[in-house]
Amino acid sequence: MMSLEVLFRMRIVLVAMSMLWLHQAAFTSAQECPSTHDLLNSLRQVEKMLAVHEASYQQGIRSLKKKMSALHNSTMAIFKTGATCPKLEPPPHGRRLGRVFAVGHEVHFLCKPGFELIGPRTRVCLDSLRWSGQQPMCRRLNETGNSLASFSPAAPSSSFPGSAALSAPSSSSSLSSSAPSLSSLSPTSSYPSSSVRPSHCTHFLGSTRCTCDVGFTISGRDNNICTDIDECLLFPLGQPGRLCIHQCVNTPGSFHCFCPPGYNLARDGRSCTDMDECENLMHNCTEEQACVNTYGGFQCVSVECPLMKNATYIKTSPMRCERNPCMLGDKSCTQAPSSISFHFLSIVSNMSAPRVLFRVSAARVLGDTLRFGLAGGRGRGHFSVQRSGRQTGTLLLVTPIKGPATVEAEVEMSELERNSLLGRYLTKVTLFVSPYEF
Repeated sequence: MMSLEVLFRMRIVLVAMSMLWLHQAAFTSAQECPSTHDLLNSLRQVEKMLAVHEASYQQGIRSLKKKMSALHNSTMAIFKTGATCPKLEPPPHGRRLGRVFAVGHEVHFLCKPGFELIGPRTRVCLDSLRWSGQQPMCRRLNETGNSLASFSPAAPSSSFPGSAALSAPSSSSSLSSSAPSLSSLSPTSSYPSSSVRPSHCTHFLGSTRCTCDVGFTISGRDNNICTDIDECLLFPLGQPGRLCIHQCVNTPGSFHCFCPPGYNLARDGRSCTDMDECENLMHNCTEEQACVNTYGGFQCVSVECPLMKNATYIKTSPMRCERNPCMLGDKSCTQAPSSISFHFLSIVSNMSAPRVLFRVSAARVLGDTLRFGLAGGRGRGHFSVQRSGRQTGTLLLVTPIKGPATVEAEVEMSELERNSLLGRYLTKVTLFVSPYEF
């Protein structure tokens, strides 16, 4: 690392000496000696240029050290033991999320629509090289493990095979012997549909009271039928008080919420939480690409330095390009951006505005003025840039964006001294908008 720094400083010194030599040669060729004022101005410009490049270089070195440290830590964690747990197969009618079976890694399980997960949603590879919990299974939502044993009066229930009759003794019986008796349910009997069940009725001292299980409502001429309540229809999506944030499926006596691909059902059973495919190594990005997690998915991005006629750039970090030194007197080169940074953000669809998205700051200021603004015509209908401090500008989302969409904006920071441009710094922001509002 130190050898690179020494070479970089030597290159800067050689550039500075070359500029001074060219400056002196220009005056010598004209048979004129430069004045002290001109020499001082030249030295100040060289000093400012060296300071700018040194600051950019130091920032690149710090970023590179962080990346190397993170890479080293992740590599050591992965290859600490070199052992893995046995490969887990997805349950029938379900999916397994996760392809790394090393110690400490997790795998997740989901079921197809129409099925519910029985068992743990997540299993972890333990130090003993065994998976935590039991293997889950996917069961159809209309499958129930309980029989339809219930109560109903003897006379009205005769038209419903399989109903349990509740009979009461005559009025001459003693009070102690007036407790109702329950007949057994025939094992071959069944109701036409799981959404219709017999009611629970008690007949006592000439009066009858019928009730239903949770999720059913009483119906029928004699209140002897319980009909399933469609909670999804009662609380539709897009309305206040909705039951599910994405998809609601009615089940006998209840309901079940489903999430789109790329999301997990939250612990409340109604909300959806985004899966981080990048962190969980569930992406297919190459080594040359960077994985950007989005709401409901991921994006593989690659950063390339721009090709310009008046300037050349070199990549100093995975998300930053620096301009090479310009020749003396090349104004078109000096007016090109000194550095170009790339940033990728993810938001949900129709996110409320105004909303702060990104901040741009100067590490050190050489001039007396900093100006912030949007460069080019990209994103002017959705974004705005405001100064939030002496050395900081803020990128704002001013109008909601309906997804799915990919929107770009370029934030420019200009450094000036006495209205003379010292440097331009460009930040390219790419916004990935999810098709969902969560």
